[in-house]
Amino acid sequence: MHFVLTINQRDSREVGDLVPDLIRSLRHLPAAVPFQRTVGDEAQGVLTDAATAVEAALTAIRQRRWHVGVGVGELQVPLPENLSDVRGYGLVYSRRAVERAQRTGDRVPLAVEGPDAELAAEAEAVLRLLGLIVAARSEAEWKVLDLMTPGARGQQKFVAQELGITAQAVSKAVVRSHWSEEWATRPAAARLLGLVYGPASLPPAALPYRA
Repeated sequence: MHFVLTINQRDSREVGDLVPDLIRSLRHLPAAVPFQRTVGDEAQGVLTDAATAVEAALTAIRQRRWHVGVGVGELQVPLPENLSDVRGYGLVYSRRAVERAQRTGDRVPLAVEGPDAELAAEAEAVLRLLGLIVAARSEAEWKVLDLMTPGARGQQKFVAQELGITAQAVSKAVVRSHWSEEWATRPAAARLLGLVYGPASLPPAALPYRA
């Protein structure tokens, strides 16, 4: 099973080409085929882990400048290094997803497609809720959250010292930004995304195109 993320820029005419910045922000994630520019203001990457796919999608949503399409499906192996040489249903689903993401209007610009359309819709709904949380955060909140480690105890005092603020201010930022809720929900999003693979034998052409 593969997770193909297709991410294209929403406002390149206004702010210029941000694809290199996006690729740098995703470079630390383990990928079967690393994120790279495909055409124009679009980047694409192939992941094999659902939790990593969630991380990549939310990283892009955080920046508020991208449409994110997540396609779940098989690709021909061995995978080549260049995305232009990759073949398989996962690419088809990812393209469908990003095209839907472009039509979301004021909603979180993220969509999920895969063999099991019902589970894809559920995964999409959870990811969009997470996207609402992530995209609403202020720069001040991110300064705190970027120093936090999920699951680690007693770190708020350290973060406060690093930033030169009070531990109470750190605590308020964590609560206000719903950081704990985000990380408690991520595993559910990843689990749903992994289940989207569904009946692998069913080709994309046999599935309805959800608008």
